[in-house]
Amino acid sequence: MADSSNEPEQETDREAGPRSRRRLRLLLIVIGAAIIIAGGWWYYRHVTYGQYMQSTDNAYIAADNMVVSPKVAGYVETVFVSENEEVGAGEALVQLDLRDYRAEAQRARAQIAATLAGADTIRSQVNEQDAAIRQARAQLTAARAALALADEQVARYRPLATTGAEPREKLDQYETQAQQARADLAAAQAAVAAATTRRATLFEQIDQTRAQAEAARAQLDVAELTVASTLLRASKAGRIGDLSVRVGQFVQPGQRLMTVVPVDAIYVTANFKETQVGLIRPGQPVSLEVDALPDVEVAGRVHSIAPGTGAEFSILPPENATGNFTKIVQRVPVRIAIAAPPAVRRLLVPGMSVVATVDTRSAAGELEAIASQAE
Repeated sequence: MADSSNEPEQETDREAGPRSRRRLRLLLIVIGAAIIIAGGWWYYRHVTYGQYMQSTDNAYIAADNMVVSPKVAGYVETVFVSENEEVGAGEALVQLDLRDYRAEAQRARAQIAATLAGADTIRSQVNEQDAAIRQARAQLTAARAALALADEQVARYRPLATTGAEPREKLDQYETQAQQARADLAAAQAAVAAATTRRATLFEQIDQTRAQAEAARAQLDVAELTVASTLLRASKAGRIGDLSVRVGQFVQPGQRLMTVVPVDAIYVTANFKETQVGLIRPGQPVSLEVDALPDVEVAGRVHSIAPGTGAEFSILPPENATGNFTKIVQRVPVRIAIAAPPAVRRLLVPGMSVVATVDTRSAAGELEAIASQAE
């Protein structure tokens, strides 16, 4: 009886063994097929997409910050802004004490007025000199007439005196008068020349005063520019940062007072390895992952590629022509324009870390074409 009851169980065990092996074989086939499909899909994605995605986490948000510094020295009279405040282009930031510079401008204006008054006086003297020239010319004409009369009398009385018809004393008198007329004529000519020269000298003085007036106007322009420079304005719209100026502080030209950060004109500087930039081209789309916004993907576009690696533009460029040379993969800065909506852009500030991924598929095949041309 015991043997007959165990026979169905043994038959069930013998049937379960092949069935389990079939299931295991089927499971292994399914798993193998899934692995092959997944590997094929991964290879296909890598060949058509993945190998063209160049990514780096050595990327940061940047902006062309503007350092606000005065052109002139002076005491700070008013500070119109506060830390982190939004300012518009042309908005007043700092007012320096301008009283000394305003006095310089007023002195330049007074110098111009005095110079122009002197020029008017010289012009009046020119008018007077013109009258003196006319008078001297009239005297010259009279001297010529007197000399002509004296010469005529001498010519008429000389034959008479020679024949004795007229006394010799009369001829001597006329000759003396003729000599006096010649002297008067020479004096009149000299007077005309002196008056004419004096008139030319007055015109030279007018030119000199005109030059002095121009110099005074130049000084006035400099003084007015200095007065205008006492009011510091924002050259671009942005946000105030690193505010270090205080009312009553004495500042020097070029001293850093604050920084205006144009947060609406931010961009990303991504430092790619030199082995990654072969297919990176301006205009290619970029995916940006900001560490501060982990669930937000920001779109961008390659703006430009630096003309050298970061080491080339460092303060102390490396000297590789040495015996202890060690090859280090260089980094090439790539500037990426951010295409984000205002709600996202408002949250981005310079210095934030970014992971940048460039889609280089638009340049696929260029390296092969270049290599074939080189051959």
